[in-house]
Amino acid sequence: MSFWALLRHPRLSRLLAIRWSGQITDGLFQSALASFVLFSPERQANALNAAIGFAVVLLPYSVVGPFVGTILDRVSRQRALFYANLARAINLAVVALLIFSGKTGLELTIFVLIAFGINRLILAGLSAGLPLLIEPQSLISANAIAVTGGSVLVVIGGGIGVGIRALVDSFTIANHADSLLILIAAIGYLMAALNTTRLRKEEIGPLPHEQEAASFLGGIRDMREGVGFLEEHVDAARGIAAIAIHRGGLTALTLTALLLERNTFNDPSKPEEGLAGFGFALSFAGIGLTLGAFLAPYGVARLGRHRWMRLSLLASAFFPIILAVHQSQITLIVTAFFTAFCGQNLKVTNDALVQSKIDDYFRGRVFALYDVIVNGAIVSGALIAAFLLPVSGISVVVPLLVTLAYFVGAMHLLRPSKFMQAI
Repeated sequence: MSFWALLRHPRLSRLLAIRWSGQITDGLFQSALASFVLFSPERQANALNAAIGFAVVLLPYSVVGPFVGTILDRVSRQRALFYANLARAINLAVVALLIFSGKTGLELTIFVLIAFGINRLILAGLSAGLPLLIEPQSLISANAIAVTGGSVLVVIGGGIGVGIRALVDSFTIANHADSLLILIAAIGYLMAALNTTRLRKEEIGPLPHEQEAASFLGGIRDMREGVGFLEEHVDAARGIAAIAIHRGGLTALTLTALLLERNTFNDPSKPEEGLAGFGFALSFAGIGLTLGAFLAPYGVARLGRHRWMRLSLLASAFFPIILAVHQSQITLIVTAFFTAFCGQNLKVTNDALVQSKIDDYFRGRVFALYDVIVNGAIVSGALIAAFLLPVSGISVVVPLLVTLAYFVGAMHLLRPSKFMQAI
């Protein structure tokens, strides 16, 4: 099925509306949060602060993530998506009030944690429900559209946030501008909640005969079952590990880009220029994501899923070298574009691989486990980069370590003798 036919697919289009309305709002929210925390004139950005931000946002979800899988496999995913979007709309209204008041302490951290935790539940639920709406042979293309369209819209939402903030900056103080952005984001999440009502209660699972009562002990048992399922499907497990390696490296490069734009490529006393430069680099990464998704189905059709994933991770290893050799706006953009391009080929192909291996009974908990593993890698990549990066962001070591991780992952983790050849 072609990309355009999938976009017009009567059932898939409803899921895409939920995902994309939420993710353009994610970009707006993250733009406001980054502006408030990392690009405010009174706050000096450094790699450790940014890395701690990643850890604060992601690690707690990695603790509760296993029980998210239990929820997604036991209750209506449509209802879970509706109430989760409604909850994060209310939560962001509280965050907007806190930022309006200039509060940066524990209370803001708690509500930001809640916001990102809910977001991961929603994305896991959308991924788990997608195979029930589309034919198996169209999974790779459907994932390419869903994941890449969402990633691009996060970037677009961030750009809209930067634009709105620049527009209102001259009329109000920075904190009030950021709180306005977050209030707009709360309305966006409310729209995502309304979009879920276009799905029937059981349309995206779980299947009726598979539902049981969820419980704390059930969550632990279900995660063991999810791990056991991946042990039986080693190629899916290795694919998830490859995504984790790529995302960890991408986070390290993102931290590098943030510091280069904030403190080296632009005047540190003018953080709004650094934010605009960072957004510009992310825009090229978004273009790479889009093109990578369009290429993935053709690459898979020609080489097979497993070979295409190895090639994508191996190709990713070459581009951080460009940034290691010379740090400039051009080399940063080239690295951002091609690393995102190769990474998206890897991501959409692996999502389809995992979905094709997993029975719906396990799907929610396996995708929750998937998120936990990837989140842990993102935090690890951020913390490792934080201890190696200077405040300027100028570093040879970090890009070369990313290159090494990608190369070893492609040559060892995804080697043909262990990573299956079958399409």
